[in-house]
Amino acid sequence: MKKENAVYRLLRQIVIILALVSAVGPAQASGLESRPGWRVISTGFAFGDLVRRVKDAVRDEKMLLVTQASASDGAKGQGIVIPGNRIMGVYRNDYARRMLKASVAAGIEAPIRYYVTENPDGTATLSWKTPSHVFAPYMEEGGAELKALATELDSVFEAIAAKAVGN
Repeated sequence: MKKENAVYRLLRQIVIILALVSAVGPAQASGLESRPGWRVISTGFAFGDLVRRVKDAVRDEKMLLVTQASASDGAKGQGIVIPGNRIMGVYRNDYARRMLKASVAAGIEAPIRYYVTENPDGTATLSWKTPSHVFAPYMEEGGAELKALATELDSVFEAIAAKAVGN
């Protein structure tokens, strides 16, 4: 009798779990939609291809890839598969010196980051916060020098993105 009750409870729990999973559906991160200060470009490239193209474009524009992080790579190392994502920090020392001369506090924002994310259909999206948006909180302190730097970097980041996505 106890064995039958245990089996019944287990089956009941399985049915409840299956019902919850089917009602909720697969877990998905919310999409990267346009938002203030962001540029979001959907592409037809696969995730790995877009990552490579961004790296090539960064080099072509004479910038440096100074940091990278990937939750999907970390998960893969633990045997877990999640959609691809990579954060790529891009900057250059002459920009860093100009930024720091204008505002030491703005230094926390460097490097400026691109975000490559894998979409459910296998394509990838390139997104980033524009440098003028990133540096906006420091504009009063940084004055015309920081504003000029941010505007220049906006153009550099647009050029990198255009090369990466093929525009």
